[in-house]
Amino acid sequence: MPTVVVKLGSSIVAGDDGEPRIDLLAQLCDEVAVRHKAGDRVVIVTSGAIACGMRLMELPMRPSAMEELQAASAVGQGKLYRIYDELLQERDVPSAQVLLTFFDMSARTHYLNARHTLQTLLRWRVLPVINENDTTTTDEISFGDNDFLAAQVAILLGADRLVLLTDTGGLYSADPRHDPEARLVEQVAGVEELEGYEIGLSRSPLGSGGMRSKVVAAEMATAAGIPVAITSGVDREATSAALAGEPSGTVFQRQEGRVSSFKLWLKYAKPTHGRLVIDEGAELALRERGTSLLPVGVVEVEGEFEAGDAVEVRCNGRAVGKGIVNYSAAELRRIKGLKTAAVRELLPRATEEAVHRDYFVLE
Repeated sequence: MPTVVVKLGSSIVAGDDGEPRIDLLAQLCDEVAVRHKAGDRVVIVTSGAIACGMRLMELPMRPSAMEELQAASAVGQGKLYRIYDELLQERDVPSAQVLLTFFDMSARTHYLNARHTLQTLLRWRVLPVINENDTTTTDEISFGDNDFLAAQVAILLGADRLVLLTDTGGLYSADPRHDPEARLVEQVAGVEELEGYEIGLSRSPLGSGGMRSKVVAAEMATAAGIPVAITSGVDREATSAALAGEPSGTVFQRQEGRVSSFKLWLKYAKPTHGRLVIDEGAELALRERGTSLLPVGVVEVEGEFEAGDAVEVRCNGRAVGKGIVNYSAAELRRIKGLKTAAVRELLPRATEEAVHRDYFVLE
């Protein structure tokens, strides 16, 4: 049974006035019901709670203040899920509302709990309808856009495909609304192919994402071996093809050298709390030999963090990677630049590595 994660942006869920696009959502639920009855395990990741709340509160434009965004989400979220629930019930597809926060993905225990809950719902043949819990989210702990959330959900479930529905036909070489010569990019073997393309942020008065966030989401998912389609949520045939795993819109091919789900979680979900500046010898060892980072290779310690936090690793201004540190910032300031024997004299119970290679991912 293939697992399919499908994400709907605000422009698909609601019109510019914030009014839910019921006909379009009903059309999507028709296609989802087809896949559900075929045995697929489908997960919906939806935006639109803030847009619905804005309409109900008659707000003329998307708020910028966090407390107003949270309040708009609180007004709209329940009403948005009720639309999905009623449409899916009419098609004999049971559903469940799941609200996730960045903390649910950044804390490993919460991440695993989310996985177990979603796996149980899918085993019960219940379709999860997922949204970010905007009501309790802050700027510092926000996914920023549900494209990122959808990629994280696809990764934690080991999905067979991720479908990102938008109001355009896919990824274009330039903005088709302004460049008549813009062409649809049908296949992407690697995101490096997109250099030079005009991939912009959202111009929608309701949304927070845009094509750039979808490309980042595709990079994340394909690194985990999950193919991604960015396609039209307005064109029924395009949506149906993408959900069935057929070519539609822009297809990002899965990457052969797969990165473990743990390292993807570390790279994209776990927030950093400080920075280690290392010397060139340590950078070479990390990049080419895949070794652990030892205290002797640390030149500077920036910020405050505790053992178990994630830190950014840099050399000569270059980002090297990100890892989970075995020492606090205060401890590392005492032992930076020291060889292992000297470290153990200062900290008798010290581990050899500042960052173990199993808990480090290259940029």
